[in-house]
Amino acid sequence: MLEKLRNIGIIAHVDAGKTTTTERILYFSGSKHKVGDVDDGNTTTDFDPLERQKGITINSAAVAIEWGDVSISIIDTPGHVDFTAEVERSLRVLDGAVGVFCAVGGVEVQSETVWYQANKHRVPRIAYINKLDRMGADFFACIAQMKDKLSVVPAILALPAGQSSEFEGVIDLVKMKFILKDPTDKTHVKNDLVEIPAKYKKLAEEYHHKLLDVASLADDEMTELLLEGKPVSEAMLRKALRAGTLSGKFTPILCGSSKNYHGVHLLLDSVVDYLPSPLDRPPVSGIVPKSKERVERKPDPKEPFSCLAFKTITEPTGDLVFLRIYSGQLRPKDDVLNTTINRGERIARIYRMMGDRRDSLDVAGPGEIVAVVGLKQTYTGNTLCANKSPLSLEDIRFPEPVISQSIIPDKTTDETKLADALGKMVRDDPTLKCRTDPETNELIISGMGELHLEVSLEKLQRNPGVKVTAGRPQVAYRQTLAKPVVIETRYIKQSGGRGKFAVIEMKFEPLTKDQVEEWTTYQDEQGDKKDPNNIYFMNKIVGGVVPTEFIPSVEAGFRNATVKGAKYGFQCVDLQCTLLDGKYHDVDSSQDAFKLAAQECTRDAQIKAGIVLLEPIMNVMVLAPAQYQGDLIRDVTRRRGEILNLSSEKGRCQVHAYVPLAELFGYTAELRNFTSGTASFSMEPSHYSPVKEELADLREAS
Repeated sequence: MLEKLRNIGIIAHVDAGKTTTTERILYFSGSKHKVGDVDDGNTTTDFDPLERQKGITINSAAVAIEWGDVSISIIDTPGHVDFTAEVERSLRVLDGAVGVFCAVGGVEVQSETVWYQANKHRVPRIAYINKLDRMGADFFACIAQMKDKLSVVPAILALPAGQSSEFEGVIDLVKMKFILKDPTDKTHVKNDLVEIPAKYKKLAEEYHHKLLDVASLADDEMTELLLEGKPVSEAMLRKALRAGTLSGKFTPILCGSSKNYHGVHLLLDSVVDYLPSPLDRPPVSGIVPKSKERVERKPDPKEPFSCLAFKTITEPTGDLVFLRIYSGQLRPKDDVLNTTINRGERIARIYRMMGDRRDSLDVAGPGEIVAVVGLKQTYTGNTLCANKSPLSLEDIRFPEPVISQSIIPDKTTDETKLADALGKMVRDDPTLKCRTDPETNELIISGMGELHLEVSLEKLQRNPGVKVTAGRPQVAYRQTLAKPVVIETRYIKQSGGRGKFAVIEMKFEPLTKDQVEEWTTYQDEQGDKKDPNNIYFMNKIVGGVVPTEFIPSVEAGFRNATVKGAKYGFQCVDLQCTLLDGKYHDVDSSQDAFKLAAQECTRDAQIKAGIVLLEPIMNVMVLAPAQYQGDLIRDVTRRRGEILNLSSEKGRCQVHAYVPLAELFGYTAELRNFTSGTASFSMEPSHYSPVKEELADLREAS
């Protein structure tokens, strides 16, 4: 039954305890007999050898459990910003999420990123404050940061009984009981609900009343009872909490210490009680490919089949494709239509995933997240549907890479195997790009950060017959025009026989942020795929001075010329081109002539208008002992950084800044050196900003 199904993701900053929390959930649900530990490298979701080696989550992993009579599918996502694409594609298909926060670190950079990603997809959430037994833990400071940085309206469902070394357990504010963990139970599964210890009773009563006030925001009847001073039943409170969570009026806050088995039972109960089933989510909406009509699909097995492919994993026996089914049913040997590429596909087998273990299914229905084999041409973001009821769902959008480096194959490397391995890696990871530089003939790989490239190259080395070394990292600069310009190009060639004739006049304009947003809104309304580089073409030809059949060639030539700029070999961005006028010849004009004319016209526009070079700016957060604050500020300034915020609390300082990516290569080692290994930092792509050419690292650009 769909009301007994939950699809949730575990999201957080790196090292907040997502994977450990997932391990405890699996253990308590009976899905595994021995609990795993990140430090021991034996967790269910971090099964990749690289994840176990580095002690971090790199790939999102799916597991399924039963909690009471409810089935819960859980996706454990990475916390490191370099792998944010894994979070993005997971949130696209999930119904709810648990945001895990470290009670010591509070709301960290990636915590903000994933929280706002979830906002974008309107995913209801529960917040879980972990590591309350750690030195420096501060439950209430963490909530204050959530209110300030995430605009959360907190509905505090649980309080810690003590913090740091004095942490004793968790107080349930709905039942108004203390969850007593049996200290003699080596299995850690025995818990009793007992009276709240006297020293915490007053605080618990205060926060219980606050919880009632917040919950009443979602229930008018409850508001009336509170105003009249009448008691509110536990059932009414739970009903109001569920309504408020699903509507986004507030966010339930829980707490615990996953590593020491505190708070996880209550977290699982809350997932069941407050997070949505597929029936609680709006019907999925898509476009009928031919008519462009917008239609909805309800989570009903009787509706036509539709699903979204959100992840692929290359395997020797056939690609594993992860699907979120929105409507209808899917069985092995079913024939389906991939509307993204308009090709038929056949399902061979269907699996429910349990980390690297898989259980075969005879049928999968709406709301389920499954993996299938047998698909030959289906990749991330593709829609699969019933052949007789075609539907195109919105694609998954990923950020563009910001850092590149060359790959130098060893002499013993088989070029065919290298090309095949790279192709599969790029297909599985949408934020990884690979190209061959036409001038230097070097292989260039691009990604989201130094760790992303490091991990990708280590994966590449695993392939038999492939041995490569990494070149120097490069910044993925962009460029746009310095000003609007109108260019006329006369492309006339005559060398015996049929010649080439094309005359075009085009206007080129750099786009403002508002203009880009207008284009994006327009494309969303039309159901068109957004150009990630914001390159747009408009046709204003009247009177047939350029025949209709040549217009696509003009656009193709313009787009080809923006891939690599005229002065520097960087992608052009934020550019609009309008075809104003032209001429053609009955015999000598051709599609090729107009394409070449548009390419020449675009290059001339860059030379005449001049370019603005843009560099990627990173959102950087550095945490260190307060004694290093002055050194950190001087170091950020030296790196052309802009300090956004400074704070100092409990002997620790935090520096928040925008810093050009070009100035951050090797920053981890340098920071470790001058703070004696006591500092940590995180960064994520923020925006592109103009940079003077003399300050840019352009050694690889020309």
